[in-house]
Amino acid sequence: MKPDRLNAFTDGVLAVVITVMVLELKFPAAPSWEAVREVLPLFTVYALSFVNVGIYWNNHHHMMQSVKHIGGRVLWANLFLLFWLSLFPLLIRWVGDAGVTTMPVVAFGVDLVLAALAYLILERALIAVEGKQSTIAKAVGAKTKEWTSLLFYIAGVAIAFVQPWISVGLYVGVALVWFVPDRRFEQRL
Repeated sequence: MKPDRLNAFTDGVLAVVITVMVLELKFPAAPSWEAVREVLPLFTVYALSFVNVGIYWNNHHHMMQSVKHIGGRVLWANLFLLFWLSLFPLLIRWVGDAGVTTMPVVAFGVDLVLAALAYLILERALIAVEGKQSTIAKAVGAKTKEWTSLLFYIAGVAIAFVQPWISVGLYVGVALVWFVPDRRFEQRL
């Protein structure tokens, strides 16, 4: 089957995820800098989550432009990715309630790890359908950026037990690396 319906479904799910994420934001309790400072950790995690969803959507879009057919494995791999991305609103709520503390930051990092793995699984499923000589297979190459990101996420999870803000910094660093869309697909099309 062609990837058009999968793309439309993914767009819809991610639009809902982003909508639910923004609903988790809280207004400052008072019109003061102190009250604004109290909601900054929640806003930071929201912004990081928004950027991550945007990065996955952008790269998913580029990747799907390079494929002509999808199969059942691709559908399930895509759902697996969407599952992990759909947990961002829950994790934002947890940070909003508990602050930038160990367990919410660990959970956020674990979700980032699992989303990254799900994206790698989706890449493999697409390559299995398209073949080893396909555009997607040639575009993803050695996956150095993906594996490095995964290692930083895992380090962030471990460091959260010592200093959660350093973990948030690592998560932001990975997002910055991916902020520019993955050009490997554009170069192959």
